[in-house]
Amino acid sequence: MSDPAHPFVDPQAKAPTGIEGFDEITRGGLPRNRTSLVMGGPGTGKTVFALQFLVNGARDYDEPGIFVTFEETSQRIVANAAGFGWDLPDLQEQKLFFLDAQLLPDVVYSGAFDLQGLLVALEAKIVEMGAKRIVFDSIDVLLNLLADPKLERHEVYRLHHWLTQCNVTSIITAKLDEATQAGFNDLLRGYSFMQYMVDCLVHVNHRIENRVSLRNLRVMKYRGSDFAENEVSLVIGATGMKVANLGEANYDYRVSNERVSTGVERLDQMLSGGYYRGSSVLITGVPGTAKSTLSGALAAATCALGEAVLYVSFDEAANEIVRNLTSVNIQLKPYRDNGLLHMYSMRSEARSAEEQLLYIRGLIDRHQPTCVIIDPISAMMKSGGELEARQVAQRLLHSTKAQGITLLTTSLLETTGDEIEATDMQVSTLADTWIHLSYVEMSGERNRALSIIKSRGTGHSNQVRELLLTDDGVTLADAYTAGGEVLMGTLRWEKEQRANQLHDEQRREVERRRRQLRAAENELKARIAALEAELTKHSEDLVDLNRIEAAQEKQWQQMIDELKRLRGVEE
Repeated sequence: MSDPAHPFVDPQAKAPTGIEGFDEITRGGLPRNRTSLVMGGPGTGKTVFALQFLVNGARDYDEPGIFVTFEETSQRIVANAAGFGWDLPDLQEQKLFFLDAQLLPDVVYSGAFDLQGLLVALEAKIVEMGAKRIVFDSIDVLLNLLADPKLERHEVYRLHHWLTQCNVTSIITAKLDEATQAGFNDLLRGYSFMQYMVDCLVHVNHRIENRVSLRNLRVMKYRGSDFAENEVSLVIGATGMKVANLGEANYDYRVSNERVSTGVERLDQMLSGGYYRGSSVLITGVPGTAKSTLSGALAAATCALGEAVLYVSFDEAANEIVRNLTSVNIQLKPYRDNGLLHMYSMRSEARSAEEQLLYIRGLIDRHQPTCVIIDPISAMMKSGGELEARQVAQRLLHSTKAQGITLLTTSLLETTGDEIEATDMQVSTLADTWIHLSYVEMSGERNRALSIIKSRGTGHSNQVRELLLTDDGVTLADAYTAGGEVLMGTLRWEKEQRANQLHDEQRREVERRRRQLRAAENELKARIAALEAELTKHSEDLVDLNRIEAAQEKQWQQMIDELKRLRGVEE
């Protein structure tokens, strides 16, 4: 206990609750050695919040605590807490104390009563166990018995004054009438002054939206500290309460230049090698455009590298996905069998979007995948409203980026047309790569088309290509155009046939001309050979003629010389 005359409280000191998300939005937890009020209607999680605050303090921060209950018995509270996996009996031996302060319904009350005796007993218990935390759960049940607003106010002030003299961090829970939740002036009926008295005010509510149960939390005030003022989602799950943190995201991600294959060779070429590792990919399209097929192709390609993949599908059984993808030669069963591919199927309306996010995060923590596939993420729109689903999707994208996980999500579009390429969840603005699938109808046929709307940091193709699903696998057809329009299906086949025919005709014409030229060449060569032979014959004849001529000249000269000799003798 501190000196009652000079209590000191550090306005910046925080007592961490250990509740995931709450300590982030309050910048560290509840105000230490001060009083916080948690209010809400039935089933909103007030008691769970307060009890988890005590359990985490005793177990994780070595801060013993006291739980004073005015409504439920401590035995029921301990039994209920066992469902969250909290070992309360073990903590009760030294670090947790439960005090049943509820009044029996058959007791007859005569005259006024106050909290003085209870507070004296609690003060002794605080000293005995060195308690640092205390909870007064459903104190409004006790105050209602006073039946006098002045007495109620007096006892509340007595409690508040007592708490300011104790070096304990305290929580008071109180009911909020569902009928008055919209007007905060009448929050706590006759003792609404409590919200002004405490240092931290937390409001929890429970509502139904689109037949989906949603719980939300809002920190309405926090003296001496900044905090996230917006309403956030909360979930009561298998391990207790978790609160969505919608605060500032940390964008200091580690980025990679490594590419991961899409599983479709020609799509890799359009993306200059595939998706960046750790990036986010969005595939949009109406039903039947092969969104799940491209998801399965990525899963198979990643598993082929020996890396783990988490595949979460909504409203479609995993076994059906595996079976259907075999029709296009995407074999996922071997990877499920060897433990690389982890597939989970969920009903889109079975949980709120926040619960689905927590479930997916739990799967990521369990399996440590390098690639996560959510098919389709738009199913979360059925889980409590557009705004919550959008926030959940954004937080999932940030979470996977922070862990360097490649995330592929699909989004189901309900109608066709260029004007609906954008998604209702606005994931397209956050995704690094956005691939849009559509149907193109021409000449009585409907064919699948693929286009890359954006791919950050990647020089990508801007062509609209026909997506072909064949027995041998998934591929993209070559782009054929006519009159500025991309041809697909039978028209593309006819154009290919005409192009092949024209190519064959051109090839045959080239071969014909080649034969003609070769024949002319051979004829010229023959003529040249004949002329060369004739030239050789003429050359030989010329040589013979020259030889004859030389012989004749020699003979003639001999004759002349002989005549000269004879004449000379005669002379």
